[in-house]
Amino acid sequence: MEPPPFKERRVGPRSLDLAKKTLFSPLASKVGLRTTHMANKRANSKANSKGGGAVDHFRTLASQASYVVGTKWAFLLAIILIALWAVLGPFFHYSDTWQLVVNTATTIITFLMVFLIQNTQNRDARAIHLKLDEIIHSIALAHNEMIDIEKLSDEELQQMADRFEKIRKECESRSEARKQRK
Repeated sequence: MEPPPFKERRVGPRSLDLAKKTLFSPLASKVGLRTTHMANKRANSKANSKGGGAVDHFRTLASQASYVVGTKWAFLLAIILIALWAVLGPFFHYSDTWQLVVNTATTIITFLMVFLIQNTQNRDARAIHLKLDEIIHSIALAHNEMIDIEKLSDEELQQMADRFEKIRKECESRSEARKQRK
């Protein structure tokens, strides 16, 4: 069965989603792929069924704080505060209290930011691993043993790396042989 001819026309987001679902889903099922709308539908249904809680509030706070602290405005504010502290040095005669204020403030901020940044990085890394796992799982020819390899020991990871290095060398030698034949 041949697919219908493609007609170029302007489409809005809604009709584009419909086109993706109707045109690509049969193709995706033939080659063993899951389409994005399938994954998004599943993710949205799970996300909407979850309840809130202290963990959810911390996650939200950590995400927002890491976003705000990572902006150019936060950097500019930090520079202004340090400049203001330096300008106030002569007024306070460069006293121990003047030095203690900035040392204490930077220590507290750094201590808190370590946890916020680590939380955000952990969540991002987990999301990336899950996305990669989904890609590996959705491609029929991919090695499903690669799913969750981040949980393997260092020795097991080295064994896998050695195996793929061997495969890479075999591919290089075949490529070299083809070049020599030409």
